[in-house]
Amino acid sequence: MVPDGLWAMAKPLIPPSRVRPQGGGTQDTPDETVFSAIIYVLVSGCAWRALPPCFGISKSTAHRRFLIWSRAGVWSRLHEAVVNQLDDASLLDVTRVVLDRPRQG
Repeated sequence: MVPDGLWAMAKPLIPPSRVRPQGGGTQDTPDETVFSAIIYVLVSGCAWRALPPCFGISKSTAHRRFLIWSRAGVWSRLHEAVVNQLDDASLLDVTRVVLDRPRQG
């Protein structure tokens, strides 16, 4: 479901999972699986609660990692990496550009 090459670009941007100091718990869901589920939700526009079971992870796991990765700046760095790759391949056309600045406080 993830476009070719997107995971390869995203993988080095994903922060390492935290190790629980008390140990135990369940094994972490692989980042690639979570990434695919997040991309599905973002592209399809479905609600987190409607995440199909075919991904094999819970909606809360997908949403939690989305928030963690968002706080870590993964999505903005991935966007920058994609834009740079397109520019390097001369596939970027900036003859018309729209800039949107986030509102301050």
